[in-house]
Amino acid sequence: MSFSLIAAVGQNNELGKKGGLVFKIPGDLKFFKETTVGHPVFMGLNTWRSLPGKLPKREHYVLTMDASEVPDDLHAVTDLDAFIAEHKDEAEEYFVIGGGMVYKQMLPHCSKLYLTEVNASDPEADTFFPEFDKTNYVETVLGHGEDDGITYDHVLYERR
Repeated sequence: MSFSLIAAVGQNNELGKKGGLVFKIPGDLKFFKETTVGHPVFMGLNTWRSLPGKLPKREHYVLTMDASEVPDDLHAVTDLDAFIAEHKDEAEEYFVIGGGMVYKQMLPHCSKLYLTEVNASDPEADTFFPEFDKTNYVETVLGHGEDDGITYDHVLYERR
């Protein structure tokens, strides 16, 4: 499969709150950039709107019901099933970068999950990463970090 998820998740699977990230950790942002540069990124419209702009050196695909809401220099995806069918057997790795509903829809189609597992929680979170059965994956810790007193692990889960 050519789809992978990448996300930073809290101890209770927190992803976001009020349209932004729950955890803005410099080490995670660096990991995200290093992992996704040179690869296409796939996201929902709200995630696209939350970005400061186009992410350099990445082709952008945005899931939306209305293609006119997506800038012309990006790829509007209005049919998720057609997008999956068109790209599922490509050698290129497409990174799913959010939001919560897109993660949930794409999880069954992803062979890899790159998760920054943050050792913190936020009771105000309103967007969560979908539950998944870790026994269906081989887990590899790619690294550890600490920023501003928050520790985290970069973990790769590869489907068995």
